[in-house]
Amino acid sequence: MFKQVDYTMVVVSDMNRSVEFYRDQLGIPLKFQSPDWTEFQTGTTTLALHGGGVVPATPPAADPTKQAGSCSIGFNVADVDKTYEELKAKGIRFVMPPTQREGEGIKLAVCIDPDGLPIAFAQTIEQPAAN
Repeated sequence: MFKQVDYTMVVVSDMNRSVEFYRDQLGIPLKFQSPDWTEFQTGTTTLALHGGGVVPATPPAADPTKQAGSCSIGFNVADVDKTYEELKAKGIRFVMPPTQREGEGIKLAVCIDPDGLPIAFAQTIEQPAAN
């Protein structure tokens, strides 16, 4: 019935600020930009920003990566430590440094976008063979 996820849409409170984050800080190539809809060149699945988002009056009290009803964006990277250091040097705020995820086969780091959306960077780690 379904072949793949076609797009991921992120509702943002400030389009220009978010474009600068995704394009300039993360380095994702821009496909096109408008005040209400922006798309990035991300392969077969579109990453889109939709303007007009409202910032909550009070920020979530808990870890933003665990908010029910929310989602996050995840990227596979060859070297999560290198990605972490490069992005941190650009001023990106991380909520989780590179961390080996036991039993998951990945090393993961998580940052947040200007509106608090978690963005994960995962490096596949070879798992020892089961006995």
